[in-house]
Amino acid sequence: MASFFSKLFGFSGGSEKHAPPVAGKTETYADCLIRATPMREGAQYRLAGSIEKKMLDGTTKVRSFIRADLFTSEQDAIDSALRKGRQIIDEQRSNLFSDDSPSRSV
Repeated sequence: MASFFSKLFGFSGGSEKHAPPVAGKTETYADCLIRATPMREGAQYRLAGSIEKKMLDGTTKVRSFIRADLFTSEQDAIDSALRKGRQIIDEQRSNLFSDDSPSRSV
């Protein structure tokens, strides 16, 4: 009975809170690789992804993003993540990979 009330009021211990990102789709855009990795949350998917770029020295820098947008369809979340990745690249082109950090959130 206590577990019923715990789940009802959101005190389930966090075991069902966030599932790992699902395998998504990739797209090349402006010398970058955009990777859509929507995160399943219950019956919905949260917009998430990453932008990767190979640098001249051979290293790869990664910029991750997670947004508040939720979708009922995994495909809608993937399409929106790719679109958001292109938007991030267009808006932050000169600053996106200008720092020394190999990975960070944007």
